[in-house]
Amino acid sequence: MENKPGVIITKVDWQHLKNGTAHHTQEYTCSELVVRRGQLFNITLDLNRVLDREEDLIFTVETGPQASEALHTKATFQTAELEVNNTWTAAKGAQTENTVTISLISPPNAVIGRYLLSARASSRRKHSDRKLGEFVLLFNPWCPEDDVFLDSEEERQEYVLNDSGVIFRGVEKHIRAQGWNYGQFEEDILDICLSILDRSPSHQDDPATDVSHHHDPVYVTRIISAMVNSNNDRGVVQGHWQGKYGGGTSPLHWSGSVAILQKWFKGRYKPVKYGQCWVFAGVMCTVLRCLGIATRVVSNFNSAHDTNENLSVDKYVDSFGRTLEDLTEDSMWNFHVWNESWFARQDLGPSYNGWQVLDATPQEESEGVFQCGPASVTAIREGDVHLAHDSPFVFAEVNADYVTWLWNEDESVERVYSDTKKIGRCISTKAVGSNSRVDITELYKYPEGSRKERQVYSKAMKKLLSMDTWVRRTKIRRAGRQCLWRDDLLQPPCKPSITGKFKVLEPPVLGQELRLAFCLANLTSRVQRVQVNLSGATILYTRKPVAEILHESHPVRLAPLEEKTVPVSISYSQYKEDLTEDKKILLAAMCLVIKGEKLLVEKDITLEDFITIKVLGPAMVGVEVAVEVLVVNPLLEAVKDCVLVVEGSGLLQGQLSINVPSLQPQERALVQFNITPSKSGPRQLQVNLVSSHFPDIKGFLVVHVITAK
Repeated sequence: MENKPGVIITKVDWQHLKNGTAHHTQEYTCSELVVRRGQLFNITLDLNRVLDREEDLIFTVETGPQASEALHTKATFQTAELEVNNTWTAAKGAQTENTVTISLISPPNAVIGRYLLSARASSRRKHSDRKLGEFVLLFNPWCPEDDVFLDSEEERQEYVLNDSGVIFRGVEKHIRAQGWNYGQFEEDILDICLSILDRSPSHQDDPATDVSHHHDPVYVTRIISAMVNSNNDRGVVQGHWQGKYGGGTSPLHWSGSVAILQKWFKGRYKPVKYGQCWVFAGVMCTVLRCLGIATRVVSNFNSAHDTNENLSVDKYVDSFGRTLEDLTEDSMWNFHVWNESWFARQDLGPSYNGWQVLDATPQEESEGVFQCGPASVTAIREGDVHLAHDSPFVFAEVNADYVTWLWNEDESVERVYSDTKKIGRCISTKAVGSNSRVDITELYKYPEGSRKERQVYSKAMKKLLSMDTWVRRTKIRRAGRQCLWRDDLLQPPCKPSITGKFKVLEPPVLGQELRLAFCLANLTSRVQRVQVNLSGATILYTRKPVAEILHESHPVRLAPLEEKTVPVSISYSQYKEDLTEDKKILLAAMCLVIKGEKLLVEKDITLEDFITIKVLGPAMVGVEVAVEVLVVNPLLEAVKDCVLVVEGSGLLQGQLSINVPSLQPQERALVQFNITPSKSGPRQLQVNLVSSHFPDIKGFLVVHVITAK
């Protein structure tokens, strides 16, 4: 009987197109095959001869340094019957004279990352494995056995595959959408996202053990929340909140994650300057969608930054309602942006599966690192603040009381009547399938003031009291360095005998005078004399004051049940030098009833701007089409050296910069340029008018690209 030569694998076909389509990974622009765990994929092997019936192929997969079966980073298995379980399996399929199709399935809890695949025939025991090449394995929201499974195709399309979106910014009464290019399928982005995991301190300390934990979305997302900021490591983005951005890029100039991630990668992991909350959230959304975890961006308006986790934001003001920064440790941001990712919480139990809060903005340390989450949204709503990770901080962001204290000249303090329930309003995210805003506040808390909401608040307070570190945080700092226990001071003052509000008389437009009225009403049947102290300041979106632009006082006499108005006007010349790129102004009215109570009324204003975008014709893959942008100089003075910055995944390569001719005062001008779409479907085109004379004016348009016939 003639001895047959041993089986030799001469070539491998990874079937990129078929596997990519089946695994929803065909958009990734990398040379390796990209597949998702817990799902079958096929490869075709060219052999030097036909396999005998009794011959099997033995495969080895391994990932990370020092891969081992004990750490579940290496597996050796031979062709047999296919099944989805906690081991790798393979099966022989169709054979021709010199080829065989192999089907492989990874466990639905396999470690994600870049794998090396090797193989040999069972008849070649003395021969080493043939290295077939590398492939990338991702989380799989389409696999019911995967912890990240999401049981809605529409939501998977939105939260995993959509490469653009909107982020909501502004103030509670004036919410605006900003376009953001996630670009998770763009060139090098998958490699960069995997390298973020490899650059983490946990990986540097013990790479083999770290990689072995990459099967767990709780572990991976927490690592990413730390690595997107640069505070404890050479992470991706360096935060900056001072309003001056020398040596870097203003956070408001970014329109997407791709340029940031590529700059970090090409700059040998040097943190990119600069980011603020929406930038951190946009980048984190890109990374997690790229790795296969359903993720969305969430905006919380009037977001508490409770530094001592006592469920109270304590603000100290002077007699004009101006914040005393040296005394005020807590803050309430106009808005704060974080992420939610969808996965099961094996560490907490099935009641807490679903959306999990993750926050890459470096606000407070958690376990010695600037990271936050994952915190179960269900746990936040139910007041289960004892559960991992960082639930007390997130609970406070949406539930803390907003308490105002008047600092008197004798260094005493007294509670001022103000709206204590203004924290955690209009919690928003992008709708599935459109750019509409969806209010998801009810996912985080029960209706404000309801019996259930008060019960949850009380439950959370009791759980915090039982936590070891909380007792020493329950004191309120006072100007005279005295400390009082919360219960001594937190009783709200009596409802005042007056009421007040700011009324905007004309839309607040960048470059023009602001005209408002402060309306003051007497709620009693007696005459009241009130001292109205008005102040105004340009602010950052964190409500940190930059410069005072208004300071005036008005004595007001109110007859019984009378209402009077105090006119308020701020000229452009008063605010233009100190307006930040946030385009925000905070007005305050401290109303001091003579021989009576104090009332503080605040008004946050965002100045409006204008830009429109129009595509002049049908948008088709590979066909050039013109775009027309209408820009307006918002100022009452001529400006020059304006630049239009354009970007959009699938619409153009990288960024396009176009010089805009000089613009006369309030002049409108049309700017045209061409784009050549490279991908079909809805694509987001972002346009940013940049000028040294005024803050950026941003706009975006969804372009529906069709395949050319």
